[in-house]
Amino acid sequence: METTASARPQSQPQPGIVLAMLLLVYTFNFLDRQILSILAQGVKADLHLTDTQLGMLGGLAFAALYSTLAIPLALLADRTSRSWVITVSLVVWSGFTALCGTAQSFTQMFLFRLGVGVGEAGGVAPSYAIISDYFPPERRARALAIYSLGIPLGAAGGMLLGSWIAQAVDWRTAFVAVGLAGIVIAPFFRWLVRDKPRPVLAAGSVPVARVFPILAAKPSFWLLAFGAASSSTAGYGAGFWLPSLMQRSYGLSVLETGRFFGAILLIGGVSGMFAGGVLADRLGRKDKRWYARLPALCFFGGAPLYLAGVLSHNATTTFLFFLIPQALVYTWLGPVTTAVQHMVPAHMRATASASFLMINNLIGLGLGSWTIGAVSEALAPTYGAEALRYAIASAMGLYVLAGVLMLLGSRSLRRDWVD
Repeated sequence: METTASARPQSQPQPGIVLAMLLLVYTFNFLDRQILSILAQGVKADLHLTDTQLGMLGGLAFAALYSTLAIPLALLADRTSRSWVITVSLVVWSGFTALCGTAQSFTQMFLFRLGVGVGEAGGVAPSYAIISDYFPPERRARALAIYSLGIPLGAAGGMLLGSWIAQAVDWRTAFVAVGLAGIVIAPFFRWLVRDKPRPVLAAGSVPVARVFPILAAKPSFWLLAFGAASSSTAGYGAGFWLPSLMQRSYGLSVLETGRFFGAILLIGGVSGMFAGGVLADRLGRKDKRWYARLPALCFFGGAPLYLAGVLSHNATTTFLFFLIPQALVYTWLGPVTTAVQHMVPAHMRATASASFLMINNLIGLGLGSWTIGAVSEALAPTYGAEALRYAIASAMGLYVLAGVLMLLGSRSLRRDWVD
């Protein structure tokens, strides 16, 4: 037997079609994950939540199982069918997103958000592995960057669709509508995306279950993982709370806020994500260290501009300040995920990605929105309605820390690279 059981001989789809479908699913992944941020004020009012509870729903409730289940689901994907694992995961997380619209209490909403995290745990790491199977190394960072466009596209879609539906009907309908839409696309994804044939592991090769020890022995893995986690703590935290800031401190309506951040994400986020992949592929041909250096430089440039935007009291000025750093802080996805893919042999890629994502998401996604919400409550006696502004501003230093860790990680990246 020369191929896995999941890899029966059959015509293979074009790489462009596969990438487009993976991008569509990832867009729904982030849409369902981030839609709560634009609906937060309505959810808070109806369910009588504190900022700390709201922050837990935005981060910890989702990240707890999302981060920990990613590794076993990636192992399952590596051993069976990656496309099937993604399809089932899409149905699960979309169903729980729809259920969020029925929540009547903090506890119910927390449990439904846990369910969203369970489903999404099986989506990203197998997708990275499929992309690495379909695209050669010299085009991989660009392909992963295109896939990662699902982050700004999904976040922008959540802002625009969520705010429009909430304004026209209510926040509950917004959850139900986007959840059901994800379920509808699942069979089309399964029909169009198939696994590439993969050889069975040769006798004496390293078992998939030992992927993490291989990564743990490489300094660049830890530095890139914690650098990404630092940036994600700031990024997820600010991304969740900035719509609330615009409504509380700038007086924007939910629809105006959705348009505000939808435009920033589509212009800044999409351009930064794509540019990161293109530049990393170009620079990385000559020196693999650029896969970490490029994100570091972008974090250093983005942090002060983001801080200026947060501290500005004019919505137009804030918009202009946010455009450039939104692009800069998104450049890391393509380069860093490519580097992680090249720290292990090909048959371990999904599990390697899941190990990286566990660290990144458990820290960044789990702590970002929750921490900023708790800091906002702590600052409220001193700063009143402006407490949230200064809580978000305090997180911007994490981008500088991320840049430092990425630079340190670049020093050992060439040695840790596996072609």
